[in-house]
Amino acid sequence: MYNIIIKARDTIISFFYKVILKRIFFLSDPEDVHDRMIGVGKFLGRYAITRRTTAFLFSYSHPMLEQNILGINFFNPISLAAGFDKNAELIDILPSVGFGFMEVGSITGEPCAGNPKPRLWRLVKSKALVVYYGLKNDGAEAIAARLKNKKTTIPLGISIAKTNSEKTIETEAGISDYVKAYEKFINIGDYCTINISCPNAYGGQPFTNAESLEKLLNRIDTILASKPIFLKISPDLNHDEIDGIIEVAGRHKISGFICTNLTKNRNNEKIKDAAVPEKGGMSGKVVEELANELISYIYKKTNGQFVIIGCGGVFSAKDAYKKIRAGASLVQLITGMIYEGPQVISEINQGLISLLARDGFSNISEAVGADNR
Repeated sequence: MYNIIIKARDTIISFFYKVILKRIFFLSDPEDVHDRMIGVGKFLGRYAITRRTTAFLFSYSHPMLEQNILGINFFNPISLAAGFDKNAELIDILPSVGFGFMEVGSITGEPCAGNPKPRLWRLVKSKALVVYYGLKNDGAEAIAARLKNKKTTIPLGISIAKTNSEKTIETEAGISDYVKAYEKFINIGDYCTINISCPNAYGGQPFTNAESLEKLLNRIDTILASKPIFLKISPDLNHDEIDGIIEVAGRHKISGFICTNLTKNRNNEKIKDAAVPEKGGMSGKVVEELANELISYIYKKTNGQFVIIGCGGVFSAKDAYKKIRAGASLVQLITGMIYEGPQVISEINQGLISLLARDGFSNISEAVGADNR
């Protein structure tokens, strides 16, 4: 009966979102809509009654979805990816929306205004976004102060990146910037993501190079911290580049990878829209297969040695389950929520229960990597 009620609830909300709200939202500039939704989320998270109401409308739980990974308890495998809550303003409301964990940022050593507007576009036919924010955020010091002594009810990941500035283009300057951000969050959050793959920052992605990454991680290793560390990597790297990153990660305190960030490659058959901005990285269905291929490659290459978080093109339970069976223990999304509505988190988690039962699994951890063992 519980599942029937939840499914009916989500069907009603989905209809309301797609028929009314989405049509209104998609008439406006996407960055303006994003900023307004951040404001709404901050308001809803401020009061106990609005948090409880939100949970009543969106939450769903089931023991088959619970996992303990790297000593962290995840109530379900679905998270909001970094890039939406850039300044960690939504951590009070995101648990009520139904996420099993959340990741904020990416946060840089220095405050960053980001790239000039416009910097966010919808590719409606492609079910994608083009993102050119350029790591807009308030900087590590301000965000760390905001989160100090803040308690969260679900695991919190802190994504850090190199400040988008010509001042950080040299390797040592870039490393110092990463280290500044990392040190600010030693005692904040449950894990850290080092984002080495932002496609929109000044100087490109220098730390996808194995030699530069080695230098960065050597410095990170000297900082006493017990939290797991993930590397967020690009879908546009070739296997030799990925192999180099894996080899370096194996020598350092890296627990896993987030696969993947945005793709910049416009030669992609998943792009259905006629006009695509030349700048920016693409999310959603455009990057889905690239992410899935990379998850499979790393899982098979390392025999499941690293924890993988799958990100890119998750719009449904089937999408999430494909990543899980490929080797992802956890899954992140943004674009799917924008196109499908906030109830999609509950829909995905319910759908995962059905898919796990169909395949004879009693817990989601049993399905991880099932297609690549």
